Amino acid sequence: MEKFVRLISMAPLLLLLCLPFAFAGHDYGQALSKSLLFFEAQRSGYLPHNQRVTWRANSGLNDGKASGVDLVGGYYDAGDNVKFGLPMAFTITMMSWSIIEYGKQLGSSGELGNTMEAVKWGTDYLIKAHPQPYVLYGEVGDGNTDHYCWQRPEDMTTDRRAYKIDPSNPGSDLAGETAAAMAAASIVFRHSNPTYANELLTHAHQLFDFADKYRGKYDSSISVVQKYYRSVSGYNDELLWAAAWLYQATNNQYYLDYLGNNGDSMGGTGWGMTEFGWDVKYAGVQTLVAKFLMQGRAGHHAAVFEKYQQKAEYFMCSCLGKGTRNAQKTPGGLIYRQRWNNMQFVTGASFLASVYSDYLASAGRNLNCAAGNVAPSQLLSFAKSQVDYILGDNPRATSYMVGYGNNYPRQVHHRGSSIVSYKVDPTFVSCRGGYATWFSRKGSDPNLLTGAIVGGPDAYDNFADERDNYEQTEPATYNNAPLLGLLARLSGVVVPGPIEKKPAPQPKVTPAPASTSSPISIAQKMTTTWIANGNTYYRYSITVTNKSAKELKDIKLSISKLYGPLWGLAKSGNSYAFPSWISSLPAGKSLEFVYIHSASAADISVASYTLA
Repeated sequence: MEKFVRLISMAPLLLLLCLPFAFAGHDYGQALSKSLLFFEAQRSGYLPHNQRVTWRANSGLNDGKASGVDLVGGYYDAGDNVKFGLPMAFTITMMSWSIIEYGKQLGSSGELGNTMEAVKWGTDYLIKAHPQPYVLYGEVGDGNTDHYCWQRPEDMTTDRRAYKIDPSNPGSDLAGETAAAMAAASIVFRHSNPTYANELLTHAHQLFDFADKYRGKYDSSISVVQKYYRSVSGYNDELLWAAAWLYQATNNQYYLDYLGNNGDSMGGTGWGMTEFGWDVKYAGVQTLVAKFLMQGRAGHHAAVFEKYQQKAEYFMCSCLGKGTRNAQKTPGGLIYRQRWNNMQFVTGASFLASVYSDYLASAGRNLNCAAGNVAPSQLLSFAKSQVDYILGDNPRATSYMVGYGNNYPRQVHHRGSSIVSYKVDPTFVSCRGGYATWFSRKGSDPNLLTGAIVGGPDAYDNFADERDNYEQTEPATYNNAPLLGLLARLSGVVVPGPIEKKPAPQPKVTPAPASTSSPISIAQKMTTTWIANGNTYYRYSITVTNKSAKELKDIKLSISKLYGPLWGLAKSGNSYAFPSWISSLPAGKSLEFVYIHSASAADISVASYTLA
């Protein structure tokens, strides 16, 4: 485990709550562009002429052939080469929702076309996977044999059997999610390609009917999926989720009535959740139904929809830490749900917080939490804090988006990126040979999996960049999908100021008071300025360096003329000390902290220190 010795500059949460959108420390537009490239790296089938991830080649060209159906295309879900229908459909739903909410911002960033192409790559496959009204193929390939192999998709020798659901082997969760994906995508293409949109809606109607009429869990029918994507929440949430999206797409009263009549019995009004993802959709359903209510579309179901909304707000309050049962967070402030691929819950929750913030703002109301009323801007500030953590504002100063920033995972648990490109060396890579030659090597991946969001750190913000650490270094399409809209939303934020350009002041160096030969140096500089509500604010970055040949075991800093929040140090009486996640500073290493206020630089000096 790499030892952390530097703190990345990060806007303190306190400031974000008081001054939302005061400044943007990240290039969200660049992160959005990179995130979309990840989906191109996950493509299966015949790659298009405009494929930008050039180290990939065609793969899975016989998928479905043994079953007499064309299942070429779609996405590999994560670092393996299996096509799993449930997470793929959820990915398409969330990409579509991103466009529906933030299409304008995506257009402004120049990425709307690429996002729509990413959706269509998925829906083209879902159409193929639904050859008959009551037949849906939910998996191609087998996780067990696939995980025995470490091969590029282009070399696959594993079993590519296709698995389906039908009336005798139902899967309401799988069919429901696929119906939701088709319905949401139909909204995306309604104006640009109405014929395609209508085709998607036809599939959505049929799939919802299939899901509702022949009820059952899909992992009972496709048992090989149980070790990988078991539907723990059952299928009621997907039925409600599909109904919500079909109502959004069609305004058909049938689906509104379905939500109203089944909200209590199917858990929509009863389940208060602290997670949202490919399995558990309740928080997403509740968010959408709350929107219908705030838009005045609930009709005679208003009383039931208010109960949905209460549960939506339960989720939002838990994310903010202002509810009766709050989401767990790491010391660095990241939502933490589980060890394995925790980042999926971070991006999902952040997206819901962002859209709900906008819904509340449009309705002119606040969020009702156990801790009191909360302004909508605080939800967006929370979402921004999670995105900023992902992009590098965290105790390890690590970007968990591959290729963004300077410090990001280099040994991603991903077959295609970890093996030399087929276009560079087409020599066949065998199952076990891939493990021996490529999986076990300690160097950086030969192919950069640009834009991939990996599983992320543990409950204490620790992260090991190792290929066999699949819990933390494996990416997934459903990690990235909610992030598309959120990055577009943040890149579209109108930042208040700076109104006038000011020449950046030269860095002010404040040496330790002992003498110029002091073993501790303090360098202070102003990194940005902006105007909000008529006031000018300054952000200062301070670097403390241990110039001695010994380890700095303890330090006390005296800070005067500080009139705003500070992040990156721990208050210790009248002075400041190492934060909780740093116990010492090795020779020659530095730590960084930041503060923000509307005055000139604070006075910072070393009160005491211990070298050992």
